[in-house]
Amino acid sequence: MFLFNNKQPSVLGVDISGTAIKLLEFSCSGGKYRVESYAVEVLPPHSVSDKIITDIEQVGEVVARAVKKSGSRTKQAAVCVAGSSVTTKIISMPSGLSDDELETQIQFEADQYIPFPLEEVAIDFEVIGDSEEGADRVNVLLAASRSETVDNVVSSIELGGLNAKVVDVEAFVIENTIKLISKDFPIGVSKDAIAVADIGYSVTNFSVMENMKMVYSREETFGGLQLTEEIQRKYGLTLEEADLAKINGSLPANYGQEILEPFKGNMASQIGRALQFFYASSQISEIDILVLAGGCSSISGVAELIEARLGVKTIVANPFANMDLAPKVNAESLAKHAPAMMIACGLALRGGH
Repeated sequence: MFLFNNKQPSVLGVDISGTAIKLLEFSCSGGKYRVESYAVEVLPPHSVSDKIITDIEQVGEVVARAVKKSGSRTKQAAVCVAGSSVTTKIISMPSGLSDDELETQIQFEADQYIPFPLEEVAIDFEVIGDSEEGADRVNVLLAASRSETVDNVVSSIELGGLNAKVVDVEAFVIENTIKLISKDFPIGVSKDAIAVADIGYSVTNFSVMENMKMVYSREETFGGLQLTEEIQRKYGLTLEEADLAKINGSLPANYGQEILEPFKGNMASQIGRALQFFYASSQISEIDILVLAGGCSSISGVAELIEARLGVKTIVANPFANMDLAPKVNAESLAKHAPAMMIACGLALRGGH
């Protein structure tokens, strides 16, 4: 169950990450977006593992709380499944086939491309352009994920009182948001090769877009959890106490110099290594701009440090920079969460306006 069509009725973008539900709703008038509602609600530990939902009921309860907190009346939702659980491939097919004929042909040939038994997967496709193989061929983007993974996302949303109108793929969702953010790139910065480092709680997803299309993605086991664990070790706290102290800013005076600064340096090293892996596997030799996303990118001074270390123009993602806000939306709170709202934003953009 994937819905690639570009325009849908207005939807809530619902990002189910490893640690929180992030919910976002837009309206659009005269080509300008407005944030109508948003909410962030923390998930219970272990209800989502490696971006796979393991406790549908707990996630559904948190979705319901997020919807109530947001004040949104919209019931249609856009959600996504993570890249690690999705197989995507561009295949060549005969041109001139109807959608039904394409579907029949793809179902017939899918076992060549999908590493799971076909009865266990959800499949969708989209024609994306002419094929280099000839005028009578077209390129088709095929996406497949285990049905159980998709069903768990849909069931969680439904338990939260929503209807999963769109199930997207995380990589394509990031594309949506970067296209929006790129309108506000610094003057003179090319958009030919854009890198995105989404630094989550336990995983960093490093991806590269060439001409606004995702061409590379790699996951690294690194994120805010490492900072929390160092706080826990240094000050003799539980993991929960360390997380709370980090959020509240209630740590000793030596925290910045002894723990936070080394962590920022480690972030720069991790992203630098991911960049080198990319260069080694690509014909692209230079990134035009690096976009930092995820909660850790909100750490003061981290973009400047990474830019100085790596020699690449670096900015922190803020999808809402030039958006209007509905009166009920808390501007300060939204700005704090902005870098972590990349996925929710890309999903909210799937609504037709």
